[in-house]
Amino acid sequence: MASHTQHHQLDLPRFDAPVRLLAVIAPYYKDIAEGLLAGARAVAEGAGASLDVVEVPGALEIPTAVGIAARKANYDGFVALGCVIRGETTHYDTVCNDSSRALTLLGLQGICIGNGILTVENAGQAEVRADPQGQNKGGGAAAAALHLVALTRKWAGRRGPDSLGENHDLIRLAGQLEGQDRA
Repeated sequence: MASHTQHHQLDLPRFDAPVRLLAVIAPYYKDIAEGLLAGARAVAEGAGASLDVVEVPGALEIPTAVGIAARKANYDGFVALGCVIRGETTHYDTVCNDSSRALTLLGLQGICIGNGILTVENAGQAEVRADPQGQNKGGGAAAAALHLVALTRKWAGRRGPDSLGENHDLIRLAGQLEGQDRA
């Protein structure tokens, strides 16, 4: 059942320099993916950002593609788009949890990501959420990425004497020990 609760949306940020976004989309449910992408495109255009698109087979591949692009390409932010609809097995839980967790870990590394991977019980829920005239979750994911890009630019080069600095990472990745990295 859809909620009638009104949600506050932040105004889109303004940028002095061009913004390049990459939408990584899993078109497993093609119609849903197209709606998500249309919403993301409209929001990106509304903020004056360019939006490139790559497709991957499924939701589990989205974080990997974002991670590769963050290392190898020149994008300011990323928009993760896809849809996972509950089926008869626990695979749904694995795909939802692992794709979300992986995107969160990438974000904690400083990568600007808007998560527009729908996790729903049925196709009807997905259609409402993907529709740019409905809940517009693709547009919301693009807006989230743009807000993170704006914050990154705002704080770039502003590390003062009280900051943690290069040798005092707040978040350590698995396999890193205090004062030493495993290679």
